[in-house]
Amino acid sequence: MSRTRTGRALWLGVATGALLAVAAVASVNAEAAVPVVAAATPTVPPAAYPNPGVVTGDTGTHDPSMVKTPAGGYLAAYTGDNVQLKTSPDRTAFRNAGAVFPGGASWTTAYTGGSRNLWAPDLSYRNGRYYLYYSASTFGSNHSAIFLATSTTGASGSWTNQGLVIESRTSDTFNAIDPNLIVDAQGRWFLSFGSFWSGIKQIALDPATGKRSGTSLRAIAGRNGGAIEAPTIFRHGNYYYLWVSFDLCCRGASSTYRIMVGRSVSVTGPFVDRNGTAMTAGGGTQVLASHGSIHGPGHQAVLADTDSDVLVYHYYANSGASYLGINLIGYDQAGWPFAY
Repeated sequence: MSRTRTGRALWLGVATGALLAVAAVASVNAEAAVPVVAAATPTVPPAAYPNPGVVTGDTGTHDPSMVKTPAGGYLAAYTGDNVQLKTSPDRTAFRNAGAVFPGGASWTTAYTGGSRNLWAPDLSYRNGRYYLYYSASTFGSNHSAIFLATSTTGASGSWTNQGLVIESRTSDTFNAIDPNLIVDAQGRWFLSFGSFWSGIKQIALDPATGKRSGTSLRAIAGRNGGAIEAPTIFRHGNYYYLWVSFDLCCRGASSTYRIMVGRSVSVTGPFVDRNGTAMTAGGGTQVLASHGSIHGPGHQAVLADTDSDVLVYHYYANSGASYLGINLIGYDQAGWPFAY
């Protein structure tokens, strides 16, 4: 298939992690995928950045987050009017699945200036429910808010608004967008978030409600006011990896987004890069950046799946349109992740 037409490209070096496709079905709960046999995680990075793996169907996406459903399929949420959804039976073929809030989300308009466009959802499945943290804001402003919605099915229109989690005002030095939930090995819940301003922050959550617990606001990454956003914390082995996006999105083929990572033995940090530089001091080890006709890959999420850890992100084609990118994740001998 032509990448210039569809924004899709062949996997590089994924022969041992090949995906098995099954037929798509009508609803999130009815989807099922053939189990994928786990392969040995590679430890040698490719010589060059990989192109995105093959995805088909409705692949236009911005700021994606993805979860595996109890039935074995996949549900993705992404930036769009009233938060948009996609489903897939096999992590390859995707179809649009409507909006989280088809009737609108009136509680967000004080932050969006009346726009229905809601940003950067973070999707997870825990305790028999889907949790969706999502952002309401306008470009260039930190008058922003993060809200929580839950659903037992994940389907469009099934979501219940659980209310405000945290907001930021123009007098604050942080920006309450780009949320990400992490539950640590002890079962504690934390929400990381942030964009520009003073960088990436973290708050504790109450597992019973998914809402904020206490008043602490911890700084976990920053670039002295430079462009950093889209945090994702993912546990692998003995480390918590903090993935972020550096530089600029939302400029089509001129976007300079790139995916960076640091790690810590604690979910609360301190996170450092491969060279030992603290992420609060601008540190970050680059994992994926623009190459060829793949522009500005970023706003990443990480999914633990049967065959591999999976990197989910958006990128821009030469046309300026944004598409869903998926690659597998390997870890080198020192435990640092790479895309392949």
